[in-house]
Amino acid sequence: MYRDIVDFALSTPAWLHSLAETGTDAGLFLFVALFALCWWRARSAPARELAIAVAGPAGVVGAYVVSEVLKVFIQEDRPCRGGVATIATCPPVGDWSFPSNHSVIAAGAAGALILAWRALAWVVLPLSALMAFSRVFVGVHYPHDVAAGYLIGLALAPLFTLLLVGAVTPVVRLARSRLSPQQAGR
Repeated sequence: MYRDIVDFALSTPAWLHSLAETGTDAGLFLFVALFALCWWRARSAPARELAIAVAGPAGVVGAYVVSEVLKVFIQEDRPCRGGVATIATCPPVGDWSFPSNHSVIAAGAAGALILAWRALAWVVLPLSALMAFSRVFVGVHYPHDVAAGYLIGLALAPLFTLLLVGAVTPVVRLARSRLSPQQAGR
């Protein structure tokens, strides 16, 4: 399946190659902007809602750390090392393939954003899936790297976010009480 996708990718126009290479990272910046928008939207909402918006990025970082630990233990070589022609330059030796960190981050951000603002699901889920698929399309990951990374991110980032909410909510209340006594109880 990997070779079929990579061979197809090589037959596509050069503008699509550029879009696929830069699109994954650009999509991650879009998720950062969406986290900022969620924070802005929740700034006057009940403390727990704001805590979810604040804890979301930390949940994504937690999922990323888990994926990095897995990479160190599994040490699967990149598929692009065997002389396969790919769109992207193959990452250096020692930069392992399984699971895909980009997929973990994209899916984790989508999951955490959905916790903060459910209406974003129709945007962030397809975008994160496209960002994850692009890692196979450009040739730097096997499909199973991306699928595993996607599942890890989608499961763990929201879980870590919810685990942090209990600690972040009292901090939000405290900060609000110092800024405005009327918002202290929210």
